[in-house]
Amino acid sequence: MTEQQIVSFLSDCTLCPRKCHAGRLKGQHGICGMDGTLRAARAALHMWEEPCISGSKGSGTVFFSGCGLRCRYCQNREIAIGDSGREISVQRLADIFTELESKGAANINLVTAAHYVPQIISALECARKHGLTLPVVYNSSGYEAVSTLRLLEGWVDVYLPDFKYMEAELAKKFSSAADYPETAMAAIAEMVRQTGECRFDEDGYIEKGTIVRHLILPGHTKNSIRILEYLHQTYGDQIYVSIMSQFTPIHEDDQYPELNRTITKREYDKVLQAAVEMGINNGFFQDGDTARESFIPAFDYEGL
Repeated sequence: MTEQQIVSFLSDCTLCPRKCHAGRLKGQHGICGMDGTLRAARAALHMWEEPCISGSKGSGTVFFSGCGLRCRYCQNREIAIGDSGREISVQRLADIFTELESKGAANINLVTAAHYVPQIISALECARKHGLTLPVVYNSSGYEAVSTLRLLEGWVDVYLPDFKYMEAELAKKFSSAADYPETAMAAIAEMVRQTGECRFDEDGYIEKGTIVRHLILPGHTKNSIRILEYLHQTYGDQIYVSIMSQFTPIHEDDQYPELNRTITKREYDKVLQAAVEMGINNGFFQDGDTARESFIPAFDYEGL
C-alpha cells in the first residue's frame, strides 16, 4: 500500500463500522481512541491461543492499541480503552514481524488491528520482501467493515473473529453497537469467503481458515446458544468454533452487576451441551484449570 493510500484512509477514517470520519492524521482521535500514529503495547510469543494457533511454538502476537468496539467488560481494557501503547513506525512493525519469525513463532497474530489496516498491509509487504513466510492471523472483535476486510485479502491467512452478540439489545447495552449482530454476520461471511475451509499443516498448526470465538457472558447463555446455532446452520464444518469460559470482571460495574462475576460451571456446561446436541464437530472448549487461568498478558511493551 502506498503512502498516498494510507493518507487517504486515515484522513477521513471509515475503517471500522463506526465510520466516524475522524481526520486522524490531523491529530483527531476516532472512536477507536487513536489518531494517525501506529501504536502497540506488546509483541511476543503468546501461548494462550487455541492449540492450532499457539501450540508449543507460540503465536507471534502483536497487541495494538485502541479499539472501535470498546466493550464495557473488555478483557484488554488497559490498551483497548486506555492510553497505553508505544509509537512505532511501519518499518519497525515489519521488523517486528520478522523478529517474531526468527524466535520460532507459528504465525503472526494481529490483535485488534482494524484501525491500522493500511499501515499493517505496508508492513506485511515489506516483511514478505525480506523473507517473512509465516501465516498471518487477524484476531478481531468481529465488529468489522467488509470494505476493510477486502483490503486484507491475500495478506491474511487465518481469521480469528469473536461473535459476541446475536441480540441487538445486548450489543447496545454492553458495546453501544446495536448493529453488531448483522455487522458480525457480514464480516464473518467475508472472512470465510476469503479463506475457505480450514487447512492445517502436518504438525496441526492452522495454515488457512476461520475460527470463530464466542466468550460466554454471565447470565446470557441464550445469546450464546443462538450464536452457535447460527454458525452451525450457516457454515457447518467449514469453520471451527471456540467456546470460551474465561470471562474476567475487569472493574466493578454498578450499572450491570451481572458483569461483576465469572460464569458458572453450570452455564458453561449448558452451552457446551447445546453445541454437542446441535452437531458441532469442529470446536475448541476450555476445561479444568485452563478455564481458570488469566489470559491477559502484561502490556509492558515487550518486543517493540
